[in-house]
Amino acid sequence: MKDDPTSVPSAESDAARARLLELSRSRGSSLAGLSALIGRNSSYLQQFIRKGSPRKLEEHDRKVLAEFFGIDECELGGVEEKSYASSRSSSGDEDFHAIPRLSLAAAAGPGQFAGDESPFDNFGFSGRWLRENGFDPKMLSALTVEGDSMEPLLRHGDEILVDRGSRFERDGVHVVRLGEALMVKRLASAGAGRIALLSQNLAYPPVEVGLDEIEVLGRVVWKSGRL
Repeated sequence: MKDDPTSVPSAESDAARARLLELSRSRGSSLAGLSALIGRNSSYLQQFIRKGSPRKLEEHDRKVLAEFFGIDECELGGVEEKSYASSRSSSGDEDFHAIPRLSLAAAAGPGQFAGDESPFDNFGFSGRWLRENGFDPKMLSALTVEGDSMEPLLRHGDEILVDRGSRFERDGVHVVRLGEALMVKRLASAGAGRIALLSQNLAYPPVEVGLDEIEVLGRVVWKSGRL
Protein backbone atom coordinates (compact mmCIF):
# COMPACT_ATOMS: atom_id res chain seq x y z
CA MET A 1 0.00 0.00 0.00
CA LYS A 2 1.42 3.37 -0.99
CA ASP A 3 1.92 6.13 1.53
CA ASP A 4 -0.80 8.76 1.63
CA PRO A 5 0.88 11.95 0.34
CA THR A 6 -1.56 14.09 2.31
CA SER A 7 -0.10 12.74 5.56
CA VAL A 8 3.40 14.01 4.76
CA PRO A 9 4.04 17.72 5.32
CA SER A 10 5.29 19.43 2.17
CA ALA A 11 8.39 21.59 1.99
CA GLU A 12 6.08 24.55 1.38
CA SER A 13 4.14 23.94 4.60
CA ASP A 14 7.39 23.40 6.54
CA ALA A 15 8.62 26.77 5.29
CA ALA A 16 5.34 28.44 6.27
CA ARG A 17 5.54 27.04 9.80
CA ALA A 18 9.15 28.12 10.20
CA ARG A 19 8.37 31.60 8.87
CA LEU A 20 5.40 32.05 11.22
CA LEU A 21 7.49 31.01 14.21
CA GLU A 22 10.24 33.43 13.16
CA LEU A 23 7.73 36.28 12.79
CA SER A 24 6.06 35.63 16.13
CA ARG A 25 9.41 35.67 17.93
CA SER A 26 10.75 38.77 16.18
CA ARG A 27 7.52 40.72 16.83
CA GLY A 28 7.20 39.41 20.39
CA SER A 29 3.72 38.05 19.66
CA SER A 30 2.62 34.88 21.41
CA LEU A 31 1.21 32.04 19.35
CA ALA A 32 -1.82 32.06 21.64
CA GLY A 33 -2.40 35.75 20.91
CA LEU A 34 -2.01 35.20 17.17
CA SER A 35 -4.47 32.31 17.36
CA ALA A 36 -6.97 34.67 19.01
CA LEU A 37 -6.33 37.22 16.26
CA ILE A 38 -7.60 34.76 13.64
CA GLY A 39 -10.50 33.64 15.82
CA ARG A 40 -9.06 30.26 16.80
CA ASN A 41 -8.48 28.52 20.12
CA SER A 42 -5.29 29.42 21.97
CA SER A 43 -3.37 26.27 20.95
CA TYR A 44 -4.28 26.36 17.24
CA LEU A 45 -1.05 27.86 15.87
CA GLN A 46 1.05 26.00 18.44
CA GLN A 47 -0.29 22.75 16.98
CA PHE A 48 0.19 24.01 13.42
CA ILE A 49 3.88 24.75 14.06
CA ARG A 50 4.79 21.88 16.38
CA LYS A 51 2.57 19.06 15.06
CA GLY A 52 1.77 20.10 11.50
CA SER A 53 -1.96 20.17 12.20
CA PRO A 54 -3.57 21.63 10.18
CA ARG A 55 -1.16 20.89 7.34
CA LYS A 56 -1.86 24.30 5.79
CA LEU A 57 -3.38 27.52 7.07
CA GLU A 58 -6.76 28.43 5.67
CA GLU A 59 -6.95 31.39 3.31
CA HIS A 60 -8.64 33.71 5.84
CA ASP A 61 -6.10 32.85 8.54
CA ARG A 62 -3.17 33.45 6.20
CA LYS A 63 -4.59 36.78 5.08
CA VAL A 64 -5.15 38.11 8.61
CA LEU A 65 -1.70 37.01 9.80
CA ALA A 66 -0.01 38.40 6.69
CA GLU A 67 -1.73 41.76 7.19
CA PHE A 68 -0.74 41.78 10.87
CA PHE A 69 2.95 41.12 10.10
CA GLY A 70 3.00 43.23 6.96
CA ILE A 71 4.22 40.42 4.70
CA ASP A 72 3.14 38.76 1.47
CA GLU A 73 0.60 36.01 2.07
CA CYS A 74 2.74 33.59 0.06
CA GLU A 75 5.26 33.54 2.94
CA LEU A 76 2.65 31.68 4.99
CA GLY A 77 1.76 29.20 2.28
CA GLY A 78 -0.53 31.29 0.07
CA VAL A 79 -0.27 32.11 -3.58
CA GLU A 80 1.88 35.02 -4.71
CA GLU A 81 0.36 38.35 -3.75
CA LYS A 82 -1.86 39.84 -6.42
CA SER A 83 -1.63 43.38 -7.62
CA TYR A 84 -3.86 46.00 -6.08
CA ALA A 85 -6.08 46.13 -9.16
CA SER A 86 -6.65 42.36 -9.14
CA SER A 87 -7.25 42.26 -5.38
CA ARG A 88 -10.68 43.81 -5.79
CA SER A 89 -13.61 41.47 -5.58
CA SER A 90 -16.17 41.07 -8.33
CA SER A 91 -18.44 43.48 -6.49
CA GLY A 92 -15.76 46.19 -6.67
CA ASP A 93 -14.87 46.12 -2.96
CA GLU A 94 -11.32 47.19 -2.23
CA ASP A 95 -8.75 45.29 -0.24
CA PHE A 96 -9.14 45.38 3.52
CA HIS A 97 -6.53 45.31 6.24
CA ALA A 98 -7.05 43.55 9.58
CA ILE A 99 -6.16 45.96 12.41
CA PRO A 100 -5.74 44.13 15.75
CA ARG A 101 -8.04 45.01 18.64
CA LEU A 102 -5.96 44.67 21.81
CA SER A 103 -7.46 43.31 25.00
CA LEU A 104 -6.51 46.27 27.15
CA ALA A 105 -7.93 49.71 27.83
CA ALA A 106 -6.46 53.19 27.77
CA ALA A 107 -7.85 55.07 30.72
CA ALA A 108 -9.35 58.51 30.27
CA GLY A 109 -9.09 59.03 34.00
CA PRO A 110 -6.62 58.25 36.80
CA GLY A 111 -4.93 55.45 34.81
CA GLN A 112 -5.70 51.88 33.82
CA PHE A 113 -3.09 49.26 34.56
CA ALA A 114 -1.89 47.72 31.32
CA GLY A 115 -2.74 44.05 31.01
CA ASP A 116 -2.65 41.44 28.28
CA GLU A 117 -1.64 43.07 25.02
CA SER A 118 -2.58 40.09 22.85
CA PRO A 119 -5.13 40.83 20.11
CA PHE A 120 -8.52 39.22 20.61
CA ASP A 121 -10.17 40.38 17.39
CA ASN A 122 -9.62 42.80 14.53
CA PHE A 123 -11.21 45.67 12.64
CA GLY A 124 -11.26 45.62 8.84
CA PHE A 125 -10.15 48.92 7.30
CA SER A 126 -10.22 49.81 3.63
CA GLY A 127 -6.76 49.79 2.13
CA ARG A 128 -7.65 52.84 0.08
CA TRP A 129 -8.74 54.78 3.19
CA LEU A 130 -5.51 53.87 4.98
CA ARG A 131 -3.40 54.98 2.04
CA GLU A 132 -5.33 58.21 1.61
CA ASN A 133 -4.63 59.08 5.25
CA GLY A 134 -1.00 58.01 5.13
CA PHE A 135 -1.41 55.16 7.64
CA ASP A 136 0.77 52.06 7.71
CA PRO A 137 -1.56 49.17 8.74
CA LYS A 138 1.35 47.38 10.45
CA MET A 139 1.65 50.29 12.89
CA LEU A 140 -2.03 50.52 13.88
CA SER A 141 -3.80 49.02 16.89
CA ALA A 142 -7.26 49.51 18.38
CA LEU A 143 -7.83 50.10 22.12
CA THR A 144 -10.88 50.77 24.27
CA VAL A 145 -11.32 54.00 26.23
CA GLU A 146 -12.18 53.76 29.94
CA GLY A 147 -13.28 56.68 32.07
CA ASP A 148 -14.66 60.16 31.44
CA SER A 149 -11.67 62.52 31.57
CA MET A 150 -11.57 62.94 27.79
CA GLU A 151 -15.29 63.67 27.38
CA PRO A 152 -16.84 64.92 25.20
CA LEU A 153 -14.09 64.10 22.69
CA LEU A 154 -13.74 60.47 23.80
CA ARG A 155 -16.36 58.67 25.86
CA HIS A 156 -16.20 55.58 28.01
CA GLY A 157 -16.42 52.53 25.73
CA ASP A 158 -15.22 54.28 22.58
CA GLU A 159 -12.62 52.41 20.55
CA ILE A 160 -9.66 54.34 19.25
CA LEU A 161 -7.15 53.67 16.51
CA VAL A 162 -3.57 54.31 17.63
CA ASP A 163 -0.79 54.98 15.15
CA ARG A 164 2.30 53.56 16.86
CA GLY A 165 4.50 55.02 14.14
CA SER A 166 3.59 58.55 15.21
CA ARG A 167 5.52 59.72 18.25
CA PHE A 168 5.14 62.98 20.14
CA GLU A 169 6.30 65.60 17.68
CA ARG A 170 3.34 67.98 17.99
CA ASP A 171 0.42 68.55 20.33
CA GLY A 172 -2.45 66.10 20.01
CA VAL A 173 -4.23 63.15 21.61
CA HIS A 174 -1.88 60.27 22.36
CA VAL A 175 -1.79 57.01 24.29
CA VAL A 176 0.99 57.02 26.90
CA ARG A 177 2.34 54.66 29.51
CA LEU A 178 3.17 56.27 32.85
CA GLY A 179 4.65 53.63 35.10
CA GLU A 180 2.27 50.70 34.69
CA ALA A 181 -0.70 52.90 33.85
CA LEU A 182 -1.94 53.25 30.29
CA MET A 183 -3.68 56.55 29.56
CA VAL A 184 -5.13 58.49 26.66
CA LYS A 185 -4.49 62.24 27.02
CA ARG A 186 -3.94 65.36 25.00
CA LEU A 187 -0.23 66.14 25.13
CA ALA A 188 1.32 69.57 25.03
CA SER A 189 4.88 70.78 25.43
CA ALA A 190 5.57 72.28 28.86
CA GLY A 191 9.09 73.60 28.48
CA ALA A 192 12.43 71.88 28.07
CA GLY A 193 12.15 68.17 28.85
CA ARG A 194 8.61 68.52 30.22
CA ILE A 195 5.22 67.51 28.90
CA ALA A 196 1.67 68.24 30.05
CA LEU A 197 -1.05 65.56 30.12
CA LEU A 198 -4.33 67.37 29.50
CA SER A 199 -7.91 66.14 29.90
CA GLN A 200 -10.86 67.39 27.85
CA ASN A 201 -13.06 67.18 30.93
CA LEU A 202 -12.16 70.30 32.96
CA ALA A 203 -12.90 68.46 36.19
CA TYR A 204 -9.50 66.82 35.77
CA PRO A 205 -6.50 69.13 36.33
CA PRO A 206 -3.44 69.00 34.03
CA VAL A 207 -0.57 66.74 35.02
CA GLU A 208 2.98 67.77 34.16
CA VAL A 209 5.77 65.19 33.96
CA GLY A 210 9.27 64.84 32.52
CA LEU A 211 9.63 63.33 29.07
CA ASP A 212 11.81 60.62 30.59
CA GLU A 213 8.96 59.59 32.91
CA ILE A 214 6.51 58.53 30.19
CA GLU A 215 6.47 56.38 27.08
CA VAL A 216 4.43 57.77 24.20
CA LEU A 217 2.96 54.70 22.49
CA GLY A 218 1.27 56.47 19.59
CA ARG A 219 -1.13 59.11 18.35
CA VAL A 220 -4.91 58.64 18.33
CA VAL A 221 -5.98 59.02 14.70
CA TRP A 222 -9.58 57.68 14.67
CA LYS A 223 -12.38 56.82 17.05
CA SER A 224 -15.50 54.67 16.98
CA GLY A 225 -18.36 54.71 19.44
CA ARG A 226 -22.04 53.97 19.87
CA LEU A 227 -24.55 56.79 19.60
